[in-house]
Parts: sequence; C-alpha cells; structure tokens
Amino acid sequence: MSENNNIPLAIIGAGPAGLSAGIYTARAGINTLIFGSEPKVAGDYDIDNYFGFHETITGRELITRGRMQAQRFGARITDAKVLSLHHGDNGGFRIHTDSGEYTACGIILATGVARVRPGIANLTDYEGKGVSYCVSCDGFFYKGRKVVVLGEGIYAANQALELLTYTPHVTICTQGGTLNMTEAFSKQLKTAGIPVLETRVTSLAGDNGLSSVTLQEGGSLEAEGLFIAMGEASSLDFAYSLGVERNGVFLVADNEQRTNIQGVFAAGDCTGGFMQIGVAVGEGAKAAKAAISYVKKLCA
Repeated sequence: MSENNNIPLAIIGAGPAGLSAGIYTARAGINTLIFGSEPKVAGDYDIDNYFGFHETITGRELITRGRMQAQRFGARITDAKVLSLHHGDNGGFRIHTDSGEYTACGIILATGVARVRPGIANLTDYEGKGVSYCVSCDGFFYKGRKVVVLGEGIYAANQALELLTYTPHVTICTQGGTLNMTEAFSKQLKTAGIPVLETRVTSLAGDNGLSSVTLQEGGSLEAEGLFIAMGEASSLDFAYSLGVERNGVFLVADNEQRTNIQGVFAAGDCTGGFMQIGVAVGEGAKAAKAAISYVKKLCA
C-alpha cells in the first residue's frame, strides 16, 4: 500500500459537516482526505437562512465555496465511493472504496442520513431474524445458506461479493431500481455467478426467522438472509461494521462529537437533532477539534 493511501485522518462525507471538519483539520496541519461526491444539499435550490449571506445562495454554490476553502488549507477531496469501513489489524481503520484501499488513524463520519427505504411492509418483523444491514457483522451466520442482497449500485455489488466468503448462494435484487454500477463490478458479479434481478421484494415470510422473499411479479425466492444495501453506504452502515452506538437511524456522539469507538467521530445529520446546515457546520468544527487532539496524540 502506498504512503499516499495511509492517512492520519479520513472524513467520510463531503457535505457541510465534512467540509467544515476538513477546513479545521487541514488548517491545523493534519493530512486530511475527504471522501464524498456531490451531497444532496448541493442542488440548485435557494438557501436564505445561512449566517453571513444577506443575499440568497444556492446549495451548489455554498458547497463549492466550502470545497474550495477546505482545499485552500490543504485538504484533499476524492469522489471515490466508500464501500466499507473496518477496524485495522494493528489499530486504525481500513477504508475500502471503489477505486482502492486506504488506512486511517482517525475517522469522522459525516455522510448524513440514509433516506433510501426498501418499501417492504413487514421488514421490521424480521430484523435480527434474517434481515441484516452488515455483511461484516452477520455474514458468518449464513454459511452455506441462500441469501439475497437488496440494492442496485456498487455498494450492493460489494456486499454480495463479500458474502461469497460465507456462501455461494447469493442473489442481488435491485428492488425495482435500474442497475447502477460500474462495468468492472458488473463483470465481477458475472464471473462470480451472482444473478441480478431487476425486480422488487414486496414481503418476507418464515415462521422461525426468514425463509423466503415474495417478489412483485409473483412467486418467491428461498432466502434465509436478506442484506439491505440500497443506494450508497451511509454512516449507519459504517456504524454497524465499526460497532458505533446507534439510536435508531442516528449515531450517538457526545458533546465533542466523539462516538463510543476510540478514533471515530460523527457530525451533521447522521447524529440526529436539528438538521440544518448551520448545525452541521458547527458539529463538523467540534468533531475536527476532537479529531485533531486524537490524531496529534496517537498518530504522530
């Protein structure tokens, strides 16, 4: 692994919280790499209530200014998609992306809130009884069993390929969405013999845990495991694999944005509370302050 891929601090998310954190950490001399493509806030809609702008500003312009400011202080920004985060074998964290592997001493999670829902009426009835959100956490329990991965993008493809470690019986269902992944991942799925069904799972069935999924067009698939991997990986997905404490769909962080896992900080919408840009920017600054102390003390 190249030295360039071994970084003191990684920020996952390039929205207001992540960029704010990157401004502070880079300005403090911390080698910072921010992962994230254009966030939802970077749309062409008007923002009237952000401090310091007497004129209306678009979300896109605000994010563009934030990116330029972070880069001016030395932060690097990459649009590589983070597919999974894991604890390193010798401390720190391993970051698996669609374009390579990285290691980091500290992590700031700032990817917002995952809003993609699978639309399965009785999903919650099977959570913990066949429904999972983390292959790294639960894949072991499905050795040799038939499993379905729900999702249409490279995150779903990566989860399906990871499941092959435990079982050869893996199917991807796009939940009605159009397949949205790179040619490289499509080839990997084909080579691995993982079928992709562009259909929708409407309900789950099984008396003592999941045993099958019902398809919209009729019929069903045998499945003892259903792994949700829709859209892109979110802070909640990373929390599962890292062991970060959660409160529903939100991550639990203290007043300094520290989570229960040493070296992992969280800021912005992923922590819940008042979901406003101003709050996200403030939490990003607090997370940066805590991360700077951590990195300078333990990762120098």
